Amino acid sequence: MRKRDLFRALSDRTLRVAVLAGGPGSEREVSRRSGTAAHASLAAAGFPADLVLIDAALPEPFPWDVAFLALHGSFGEDGTIQLLLEERGIPYTGSPSDASRNAFDKILAKSLFVHHAVPTPGFTTVGKGDDAFARRSAASEVGFPMVVKPSREGSSVGISIVRAREELDAAFDLAFRSDARVLCEEFIRGREMTVGILEGRALPIVEMIPKREFFDFDAKYVDTGTEYRVNPDLPEIVSRAVQSAALAAHRALRCEHFSRVDVMYSEKRGPMVLEVNTLPGLTERSLLPKAAGAAGVGYGELCERMVRLGLERAAARRGAKKAARG
Repeated sequence: MRKRDLFRALSDRTLRVAVLAGGPGSEREVSRRSGTAAHASLAAAGFPADLVLIDAALPEPFPWDVAFLALHGSFGEDGTIQLLLEERGIPYTGSPSDASRNAFDKILAKSLFVHHAVPTPGFTTVGKGDDAFARRSAASEVGFPMVVKPSREGSSVGISIVRAREELDAAFDLAFRSDARVLCEEFIRGREMTVGILEGRALPIVEMIPKREFFDFDAKYVDTGTEYRVNPDLPEIVSRAVQSAALAAHRALRCEHFSRVDVMYSEKRGPMVLEVNTLPGLTERSLLPKAAGAAGVGYGELCERMVRLGLERAAARRGAKKAARG
């Protein structure tokens, strides 16, 4: 379908949308929930949408006009499926392949934060083949308490807070189950917040108050006791600083259209960016829809905006290729 026809199909609700969910990683079930919610919303709006559960391959053939990415973790969020879609000229939602790769690799993302002067906790790295001396050296460099996390994983899978040397080996063993490279990060005491980014602007802050030690996988998806405060009680200067740091992180990784940026706010050090999620959750507990709702963007409108932005990028790329050919 040509560019003009695609936008007409969006307006007429005849655009064929494939909501891609599942994936091969540890976040498959969370992705399925996101996909189910997005599919229900698009179908209710009148689009001929299909929920398509995938593993580690793009469906063949691909009879849809656009891919709505509800994938999390490896293959879906690391730039792989984005590159496959780009190579076939299929419009899709979310950041492009390079930005997805930048954000999913926590070590690469931290390096880009430092390069672009985005405030972030101090860190060092350890490889799976490194010996006990390297692990102890990393701990000495960062100091206790410290956070140990796999470089390429999501939803807080494989993360430990290490408060003493005798806890190191268990933390590294857990993280190395998910990735061969591990990030050792300074632990920041403060308030845990997230900032959604939509079309180049920061949405209202959401503060997470888990009943657990930190906002881990269970706090996100299982524990009903986790409290969320939209537009928490903060001085305006603090709110602006948190949102500014989040937007700077989004831009540093070259993200597009939308993302969700996790930030720790310390009274002593201000906002400290932890990571950027390029395909944040879209479940009933997810934070980007909460923030968008607080800004007056309902769930259905949010999903439709994501589709429109993907179409606009695809059209711009086609135009650039046509201009380059003369």
